Amino acid sequence: MLRLTDGVWENWSGSSRARPTHVHYPETEADLRDAVAKADGTLRVAGAGHSFPPVAASDETFVSLERYTGLVDVDPDARRVTVRAGTRLSTLTDALADHGLMLENMGDIDEQSVAGALSTGTHGTGTDFGVMSTQAAGMRLVTADGDVVDLAAGDDRFPFAQVSLGTLGVVSTVTLDVVDDYGLRERKFPADVEDVLANLASHRERRNFEFWWFPHTDTALVKTHERADAGGSPGRLAAVEERLENLAWEGLCRAGSRLRRASPACNRLVAATFSAAERVGPAREIFPTTRAVRFNETEHGVARADAVDAFRELRSVVESHDVMFPVEFRDVAGDDIPLSPATGRDSTFLAVHAYHRREWEPLVRDAEAVLDRYDGRPHWGKHHTKTAADLAELYPDFDDFREVRREMDPGGLFLNDHLREVLGA
Repeated sequence: MLRLTDGVWENWSGSSRARPTHVHYPETEADLRDAVAKADGTLRVAGAGHSFPPVAASDETFVSLERYTGLVDVDPDARRVTVRAGTRLSTLTDALADHGLMLENMGDIDEQSVAGALSTGTHGTGTDFGVMSTQAAGMRLVTADGDVVDLAAGDDRFPFAQVSLGTLGVVSTVTLDVVDDYGLRERKFPADVEDVLANLASHRERRNFEFWWFPHTDTALVKTHERADAGGSPGRLAAVEERLENLAWEGLCRAGSRLRRASPACNRLVAATFSAAERVGPAREIFPTTRAVRFNETEHGVARADAVDAFRELRSVVESHDVMFPVEFRDVAGDDIPLSPATGRDSTFLAVHAYHRREWEPLVRDAEAVLDRYDGRPHWGKHHTKTAADLAELYPDFDDFREVRREMDPGGLFLNDHLREVLGA
């Protein structure tokens, strides 16, 4: 649901706010077109508010997609579905299950809207899997002049729309390639972080692999997925355990915020509690985890060959800020989407987090200084300080994207101040 309090919109972490003059809640495509036609000044669209920077913010026209949801078409034989842009990933995967279908891959948060996840280059992990936008087969947009355009493979504009930050038009529907429903076996276990780094090749043989390193310790928590007979559901116990873990983590983060010198001891306490665990269930229930403790995050993709060196440099930076949240390490396959952070190279994404009650800007700047040395590309939905001039050096097709954007929205209806800085007017 859109978080509006006394007319002020706030994103999930509380890092971005706006006071829109006009708010629309479309339920049909005709409503979307009407909102665009009536827009005065900047028009931005909110999905679930899970982007940390002000990607969606507008102090003028604001469109919430929370009522524009659901499947439009399902073709089980072709393994292809069309879904309205505001549909949450959790709602989508539940609906797909009714047809024996599932997304090929996804991340560990399923509260984003479909359009928001694709538009910002959201990803999961796995050496053979690209960002979620690689699963898009078509997109239907309401453009700045009120027209509706259908883009698909073969249209020169389609790759630019796959990751666009919502700057080419308001996404109406997305057509996705899907697969037969499947189950996953998840394993979590603690390990010495240097042992994990030394054995990356074997870990990467798993369908999905990632790890979190906890600052001020030598401990990594490793998570892997393999295909398995679903055999039912992880059940209520797993959900209860997640809620309890979130409550405990919230308490420790608050303690660390009040007394920063306690952060290392808190992390060592947390790491000491880790033990091996395993569960099996439908993929739609295994992928997501509950993230009840709010945080701010920066995440950059580096070439996979540079990942270990970049991670090791990050360790001292993170510890110098007394950060309690772990550093996350995930692999993503390269693609040919112009604004995908994995465009043109197999990548590893390194993510740094800070508790939402603590200052995060210095951490982002210092982490970026490390990742800049490895040509790190920021996740569009995570904090960063990059400008259009910086990004033009990192993305081979950046100027081509800007040209397409100007052609499709010459008046800059879909640009807010943040996007003007990031993409250039």
